[in-house]
Amino acid sequence: MYKIGDKIVYPMHGAGTIEAIEEKEVLGVKKQYYILSLLFGSMKVLIPTANCKEIGLREVISSEEVKEVLCVLQKDEPNGVTASWNRRYRANLEKMRSGNIYEIAEVVRNLARREQEKGLSAGERKMLENARQILISEFALAKEIEKDKAQLLVDNVFA
Repeated sequence: MYKIGDKIVYPMHGAGTIEAIEEKEVLGVKKQYYILSLLFGSMKVLIPTANCKEIGLREVISSEEVKEVLCVLQKDEPNGVTASWNRRYRANLEKMRSGNIYEIAEVVRNLARREQEKGLSAGERKMLENARQILISEFALAKEIEKDKAQLLVDNVFA
């Protein structure tokens, strides 16, 4: 169980800080919820404390792990990633839903490189931006830096 002040990642939404743990009644059922303040979009999310594992909540990576994730961004993408756009899209969506930071980094790397080489469809462009925000939000909390500096870490890989 997490506590107030913990930095966690909510898959498909990004990293944030638990501001409160409150009991709320929804549809006549009282449950305990984490109030998560996300780094991007100044959004607050209610997450049932009992569903943490199923949802895929996890702690933010360590500052040292950021270097490992940056290495994933720098690697060459594997051959055979030229499948049709809808297969690529589904595969990337699965990686993002996993909440695994290394898989999200692969999505950012592959889509960013594809955008530089051939361009992206509107759907893939939106996915790239979402994956970048998730990555940047986690880097910012892991390294305790501003979002702008975390964004520079990612941008410098593709410069």
